[in-house]
Amino acid sequence: MTDALWYAARGTGLMCLVLLTAVVALGIATRSGRPLPGLPRFAIVAVHRNASLLAVTLLGIHVGTLLLDPYAQVRLLDVVVPFAGAYRPAWVGLGTVALDLLAAVIVTSLLRHRLGARPWRAIHWLAYLAWPVSVLHGLRAGTDAGQTWFLAVTLLCAAAVAAAVGWRVSDHYTEFGKARRSSVPALARPRAFHQGVPR
Repeated sequence: MTDALWYAARGTGLMCLVLLTAVVALGIATRSGRPLPGLPRFAIVAVHRNASLLAVTLLGIHVGTLLLDPYAQVRLLDVVVPFAGAYRPAWVGLGTVALDLLAAVIVTSLLRHRLGARPWRAIHWLAYLAWPVSVLHGLRAGTDAGQTWFLAVTLLCAAAVAAAVGWRVSDHYTEFGKARRSSVPALARPRAFHQGVPR
């Protein structure tokens, strides 16, 4: 049983990293005014949302199996409070930091209609911070960290996020709302009025 828990924790941790990579890249794509090849914009949004839910589910299994596995020596306190554990406290603590950041993103996403778009978006940026923290956690806390295949998967994830972020900061990137506004001819746009005087 202990071996099964250990393998489940390792497998879900790795798949969570892969899915978080997809979530970050698709999150950048959803803000773009351009659809990806073969995918309309609404499909990108749906895949982003479903990948996020699956990543959260796998993260829950990852943490749960570590709590149940006596070999891992992870306590409930270690899941909530960073750097409090006995085993590799710095690197396991980074996993706790990533979990806390993602929890903030999840809670605010569930309360988005009450918070409003601007506060939600500000907190949602924490997902960008959670990704590199998760990578460092996996590279240093996991038992597979020194394996060639694990390093290859991590490098592929890093390349995917780097490409998405590079696109995001490039001149070729256009945000969805700005793309729609810029595509409307100037004469067709509504004019703003202030006390009856057009401006």
